[in-house]
Amino acid sequence: MSGFGFHTTSEEVCNKFSSEIKGKTFLITGCSPSGLGAEMARTLALHSPGLLILAGRRLEALHETAAEVKQSDPSVTVRLLKLDLASLAQVREAAAEVLRYPEPIHCLINNAGLSGIPYKLSEDGIELLFAINHVGHFLFTNLIMPRILTAGPGARVVNLSSVGHLGSPIRFDDINFKKGDYTWVKAYGQSKTANILFSLSLADKLKDKEITAFSLHPGAIRTNIWRHFTTDYMFKQGWVDEEGNSTEGVIHWKNMSEGAATSLVAALDPELSRHSGAYLDDCQICSAAPYAMDKDNAEKLWKLTEELVGQKFEY
Repeated sequence: MSGFGFHTTSEEVCNKFSSEIKGKTFLITGCSPSGLGAEMARTLALHSPGLLILAGRRLEALHETAAEVKQSDPSVTVRLLKLDLASLAQVREAAAEVLRYPEPIHCLINNAGLSGIPYKLSEDGIELLFAINHVGHFLFTNLIMPRILTAGPGARVVNLSSVGHLGSPIRFDDINFKKGDYTWVKAYGQSKTANILFSLSLADKLKDKEITAFSLHPGAIRTNIWRHFTTDYMFKQGWVDEEGNSTEGVIHWKNMSEGAATSLVAALDPELSRHSGAYLDDCQICSAAPYAMDKDNAEKLWKLTEELVGQKFEY
């Protein structure tokens, strides 16, 4: 991680850790065209991975992303996976497909996410940001764990969180905002806190198998996660100018390559293996809110999420 920081690019990270990419299988969720997942895949493709599995809600969008990735290296092997994290039934279908793959999964990057929406429940009755950002990934990760375990020591799970976790701890007594105090900041914060706690739990439960897990803040990048915010709203917050262009005021924006860098450090840097469960920002290990690094909260969330998905997972 030495020398890496805010402006480090995905290319710089992959160039440094090229040997950690060659021949390995990477599964990335949230691979919409021109997004962070696509940027990660595009850069990984330059270093001869064994297989890139691109997961997302819409297959037509994944085909577009695959075309972007193939521009990096036409010979790279790409596989597409329909994954709708808002539906536990469809998550199970996607996981069943992954379990039929012959390849081990050396690195799972849970990149998909949603933000800035009005209150809504998923088809499973779970607040939608919590459902997509945490519960769906929790179920998917645990269901495909046999393929990760097959990869053996050194395999990794990377969960994209956010500095937005400061917006809320886990509301263990009211994750669905039944009390009527919903705001997207609280809901997003809760879901991003869950990403950090999930990584802590995985790190603890998989340590004897030498499988590691990390969470991170990628930075502020103009990706599809902002699509539910109007330009007027973002302008009033001081995030953009009147025309919707990024400003350097309240938010310090990263470009797409800079935005993918921390995820790739978490996925690739061998030095991190001694720090499983760590939270990263600007390509470095850093502190998160105390409630997001609390092992009791992590175990409590694990059990709560098992109840939500109706299945227990032990390692």
